[in-house]
Amino acid sequence: MISAGEFKNGLTLEIEGQVCQIMEFQHVKPGKGAAFVRTKLRDIINGGVIEKTFRPTEKFNQAVIDRVDMQYLYNDGMYNFMNNNTYEQIALSPEQVGDVMTFVKENETCKVMFYNGKVFSVEPPLKVTLEVTDTEPGIKGDTQTGAMKPATVETGATVMVPLFIDKGEKIIVSTETGKYESRA
Repeated sequence: MISAGEFKNGLTLEIEGQVCQIMEFQHVKPGKGAAFVRTKLRDIINGGVIEKTFRPTEKFNQAVIDRVDMQYLYNDGMYNFMNNNTYEQIALSPEQVGDVMTFVKENETCKVMFYNGKVFSVEPPLKVTLEVTDTEPGIKGDTQTGAMKPATVETGATVMVPLFIDKGEKIIVSTETGKYESRA
């Protein structure tokens, strides 16, 4: 059991039948009245964000989240993953995965999150190396403006890249922001 006075960012708790992760918290000690803890919580099952206040003495059970490294195998309408240790395979629906797989290609390792044996989220690697499959050629001499152009990468996603990037080059893309980082 963890009391509200011991909250930390990233802690996962069972609160009122929901599994929530603490995004932000603040201990408030008003001049008049009792102290309280103001929190911003993310429901890890449906992704909603709620704000709640608690007395510092309230206690909650810590939710045990299993993060398993799994290799993304292929997509046949379902996203198929394999556990790197047991070689067990699971298939996840597009609803379970969401849009996080936009920049992930086959054979990449992702973290699959489980709560009570049920998958609730997939966490892709922070950065991936992808090949540019289609882009317009850059305009010669237009290099000092910092202009960007759209480029299609091997996963089918579109990324804005600098004008000097050509078809066939490998680039590093952030999966969090979906933005070009650098050449590979």
